[in-house]
Amino acid sequence: MTGRTLGVGVLGLQEGRSLLIGLNRPNWPSEHARVVAACDLDEGKFVLARRDFPELFYTTRYDEMLSHPDVDIVAIYTPDPLHAEHICRAFEGGKHVICTKPLLISLADGKRVLETAQRTGRKLMVGQSSRFFGSFVRQREAFEAGDVGELEFLEAHYVHRMDWYYSRSAWTAEGTDWAFLGLSHPVDLVRWYLGSIEEVHAYGTRSSLAARHGAKSFDLYSVNLRATDGRLARVLGHYGLHELHRARNTVELVLYGSEGTSLGQYPDLEYVYSREDRAEVVEDLFQRDSLYYFNWRTKGVHYGEFASYTNHFAQALTEGTPHAPDLYEGLGTVCVLEAIRRSAREGCPVKVAPLLLEVGLEAG
Repeated sequence: MTGRTLGVGVLGLQEGRSLLIGLNRPNWPSEHARVVAACDLDEGKFVLARRDFPELFYTTRYDEMLSHPDVDIVAIYTPDPLHAEHICRAFEGGKHVICTKPLLISLADGKRVLETAQRTGRKLMVGQSSRFFGSFVRQREAFEAGDVGELEFLEAHYVHRMDWYYSRSAWTAEGTDWAFLGLSHPVDLVRWYLGSIEEVHAYGTRSSLAARHGAKSFDLYSVNLRATDGRLARVLGHYGLHELHRARNTVELVLYGSEGTSLGQYPDLEYVYSREDRAEVVEDLFQRDSLYYFNWRTKGVHYGEFASYTNHFAQALTEGTPHAPDLYEGLGTVCVLEAIRRSAREGCPVKVAPLLLEVGLEAG
């Protein structure tokens, strides 16, 4: 693969359309990857795609896309319960994989995917868009430069009323748990900084919106997490309440360090931090970066983030360098999410190490 642009096949054009657009925009030519094929069971989704990208290979048959010689990476944007099957089929077909979050929704699926990856030698990138959004990238760069000193505590939240998601994706009510579908964003941000999580203690409840749609899982979660090195974090997720956009962003991450504090926000593209004199500074990245991330459309589309993580993965494959979050980190997050689900249902703290062993990973 060295020295060439890798071909991407997009599976699932509902969410995957954002990658198709983001990666193939002429005003942001991609150096490492380009979409060459698209697959969806609904041929109606091809109409708009063909209008903008008539040169792509379109099919309703996944096996047909997997056999396409120009597809090096399969990007999976299908319902959560199908991820394991689609990942393993791609690995067996000789393809590397990008899979949107949540990577998987059960430990049994995790064990199956890990075994298939190890047998086939294929690699996987978890499509965690939050890590690749401009404000969180800026926050990470500042943290690595030592701006907040030693990280002592962090909190993250993802709050988003999901009427539209239940209507768009009917499988949500019974096919997944919001611990996986929603908390995968803030929990991944916590793991990005704290690494291995030793224990979680979670509380959960169900909103009137969830009850109205017949959701089987909790959709409101409040979680405390302890890392293996003893540092603490707090995560909030709610998917049935009304947001207050002016006051709180959909996704926020606060880092509390020995030398200062910083805040990253999505989708407002703001990075806020404290100076040495304790004054607060706001870096508004919207004017500079909104065209890349949103195409000047509604905040919340994922053109820029999806393109960025795909290029990151493709570059890593062509240059033989590490990528993140990879399969192993992704499976570790799945185990943390399962621990949260169990803790909320059982009403007690849950250790993560036994769940890692159940998947086939070493604890720690």
